Amino acid sequence: MVDQLKKDFISWVLFIGVILFLGELLFFHGGAIFFLVIAIGCIYIGRKRMPRTSGTVLFWFGVISLMILVFHMMAFRFLLFVYLMYMIVQFVRSKQKPTYITPAIQEAEKIQTGESLLRRKPLLKNVWFGSQKTPEHIYEWNDVNVQTGIGDTIIDLSYTLLPKGEAVIVIRNILGNIQIIVPYEIEVSVHHSVIAGSVAIFEHSEMKVWNETLHFQTAGYESAAQKIKIITSMMIGNLEVKRR
Repeated sequence: MVDQLKKDFISWVLFIGVILFLGELLFFHGGAIFFLVIAIGCIYIGRKRMPRTSGTVLFWFGVISLMILVFHMMAFRFLLFVYLMYMIVQFVRSKQKPTYITPAIQEAEKIQTGESLLRRKPLLKNVWFGSQKTPEHIYEWNDVNVQTGIGDTIIDLSYTLLPKGEAVIVIRNILGNIQIIVPYEIEVSVHHSVIAGSVAIFEHSEMKVWNETLHFQTAGYESAAQKIKIITSMMIGNLEVKRR
């Protein structure tokens, strides 16, 4: 209900802003239409002529002219005022009713056998088709070991707290891309095997990789108290490991 009200509010604000913008152009600043056409024309022609000097000059002249025109319009001031008021209201509400975020903890299932076993719910599952990703909220970490068919896999470690020692991610894929987002303070080791694809590990990238096995490791991995080992294999696809 609250989300729907927010969407309706934003829709109405944008609708009123567009009406004010068009009304101001047509009835109050007729000459602005001429400058608007000139600015858009300069951007279009400049884009076509880039990277030549004349094209670059025309493009940025059009962009700056368009920004000056928009900034001087009442519709822009209206939208800016509404945005500032909205931010103030949200700030006041957050102080009155702070939001507490707690991690989503999956309860382990106890298995009755001679040996004491606990069955934990995995973060990701084996799938034949379709993409999957870790939750976009704080979650409890559990090592990943999945096999996928066709689809993308995204693992964002910035929403979880990794345990001390070595955490493990193992992904076997047939066709698709794998993206793993790692916090800055975590050391990383990447073992990757691919038939055809590309690899991007932080600032290093290899755009064409054919039937290779690659191993990358950050300098402080061996001695780190907290680290992540990534093992991936795929037939066709791209691997990206980046920090955030």
